[in-house]
Amino acid sequence: MSDHTEQGPEESFISHLVELRDRLVKSMYGLLIACGGLMLWPGPSAIYDFLAQPMLASLPAGSKMIATGVISPFLVPMKVTLLLAFMLALPWILYQVWAFVAPGLYAHEKRLVAPLVISSSLLFLSGVAFCYFLVFGRVFKFINEFAPTSINVSPDIENYLDFIMSMCLAFGVTFEVPVVVVVLVRMGLVPLDKLKAIRPYVIVGAFVIAAIVTPPDIVSQFSLAVPMILLYELGLLIAPLFVKATQAPESSESKESGGN
Repeated sequence: MSDHTEQGPEESFISHLVELRDRLVKSMYGLLIACGGLMLWPGPSAIYDFLAQPMLASLPAGSKMIATGVISPFLVPMKVTLLLAFMLALPWILYQVWAFVAPGLYAHEKRLVAPLVISSSLLFLSGVAFCYFLVFGRVFKFINEFAPTSINVSPDIENYLDFIMSMCLAFGVTFEVPVVVVVLVRMGLVPLDKLKAIRPYVIVGAFVIAAIVTPPDIVSQFSLAVPMILLYELGLLIAPLFVKATQAPESSESKESGGN
């Protein structure tokens, strides 16, 4: 305690900057280790082949994707490898964020932040997995069935990468809905009763968002809107329990002061 009181504002600010730099460096090390491991096994080419499997399965037999750019066959698999490395290193990166902010939090605030950090990362990864394993195959099959027989469907690998990244990001962010609901209730920004009352607007808003961020087909729109609505309901169920578990011990302190 005396060490903190002896430090002036400038020294304290510099020490926080040094700590932030160290955490950023450790996060970068984790990302580089994950990327290096993926480079060795299974390799960028195998990773991209796995990522392209939903599209290839929906194309006619013998069809392949094309690369129109000169360095695209090298650059696109490298981008995919880096993206996967970031997802693998995400728990380590979030731990560094937690380790940086934890010393300045009270005990009840730590009980608030830790579950949010863990649940948000798990929900994001769940959204990406849901998109890849359950949505892509149906969406690509639905779209390619509308292609006229006079068209040879051969998607460009760069356009395909942009599409899947935007879709995975949309589903990953969408799966954060329970965390948003919990934070709104826990911080007292929106009462729980108010969030329950606006259910009809949430349902309409979910389909509007799905229509904006997904391709113009009903399969992908329902695949995004329905989980968003269900996750909103899940957030409404979890929020009261989370608020109760992370409340500051004010009641016990007030009882002690009242007894004195």
